[in-house]
Amino acid sequence: MNKKPKKRPVFRNESEERKFWESHASSDYVNWDMAEHIRLPNLKTTTKAISIRLPIGLLEQIKVAANKRDVPYQSLIKMWLAEKSDAA
Repeated sequence: MNKKPKKRPVFRNESEERKFWESHASSDYVNWDMAEHIRLPNLKTTTKAISIRLPIGLLEQIKVAANKRDVPYQSLIKMWLAEKSDAA
């Protein structure tokens, strides 16, 4: 990156900042060539375990579909849910 990065604006809240970064490239404001790789080993997971009851037939169909894709059925369910939520 040859040009000097622009000065980052000051935001009143997280929502304002989120809207800004949705429409601006971070490479205009950050010199990523100077970035360093770091490890954050003590981060807490951002997932939550849930229970869901499915009819046995549906669960078997999901397991067959997962087996065809060579993925765990739980992962396939997560992928399908993520796709469905993006489509909504």
